[in-house]
Amino acid sequence: MFIIVAWALTGPRFHYSDTWQLIINTGTTIVTFLMVFLIQNTQNRDAKAVHLKLDEVIRAVKGARNQLVNLQELSSLSHANDKIGPKLIEMEKSGPE
Repeated sequence: MFIIVAWALTGPRFHYSDTWQLIINTGTTIVTFLMVFLIQNTQNRDAKAVHLKLDEVIRAVKGARNQLVNLQELSSLSHANDKIGPKLIEMEKSGPE
């Protein structure tokens, strides 16, 4: 809130000059850039927590298919597809357990 008040008060003082606008725009760009990284970091941590919780639930439920529990730990998507493709076909053929 203080930043908005400071912005509103400094504008008239510097007569809304080009330099003042450049400083304000640069400051808001930097803040926006940092907020994107903060939000991305938070989402990544949240996704990891959800994966861990779901993995634990799958492991705890008797009869649940757990072939894909460690999918996020595979090093590459093509490697994951090569490894999981045959399992998915086998699971479709066998039907529900």
